[in-house]
Amino acid sequence: MTRRQDRSAVVLDDVSKAIIEQLQQDGRRSYAAIGKVVGLSEAAVRQRVQRLVEGGVMQVVAVTDPLELGFARQAMVGVKVQGPLEPVADALSALDEVDYVVITAGSFDLLVEVVCESDEHLLDLLSHRVRSIEGVVATETFMYLSLRKQTYSWGVR
Repeated sequence: MTRRQDRSAVVLDDVSKAIIEQLQQDGRRSYAAIGKVVGLSEAAVRQRVQRLVEGGVMQVVAVTDPLELGFARQAMVGVKVQGPLEPVADALSALDEVDYVVITAGSFDLLVEVVCESDEHLLDLLSHRVRSIEGVVATETFMYLSLRKQTYSWGVR
C-alpha cells in the first residue's frame, strides 16, 4: 500500500470510520455483521469498503508470520541517501523482499523493512541490490531477534 499524494479524494465520515474500526478488529467480519453495527445494509457496507480500498485508505489482507512461511530473517535497514530521496525510496519499494519503506528525519533518510529466506539471502540483497541503487551511500542493518508487538488496530481519528 502506498500513500496517495492527494488525500482529499476520499471523505471519512463517522460511518466509514466505524467500518474501518470493525475491520481492524476482525478483517474477516461479514459485511452483514458490520452493517448491523453501523446501521447500513450489507450492500452499502460492501460499496463503502470498495471505495475505501480503491481510494487507498485501507487494505484488507491476511497478516502472516514470515517465520512460519520459510522466511528466517527479518531486518530493518537504515539507508543514507545522497540526492533526492523519492527515486531511491521508489527503487527500494520495487524489491520483492521489501515490505515497508518510509522517508524519515534523523540519522537515516529511509527506513526499509526486509524479509529474507536466510542470512545469505539478506547479504545478497544488501550487497548486490540495495547498495547498487543510485543515491544509496550507506546502510545499517538491524536484524530482528524477537518480535514483541505488531498491531494494525490503532483505530481512526
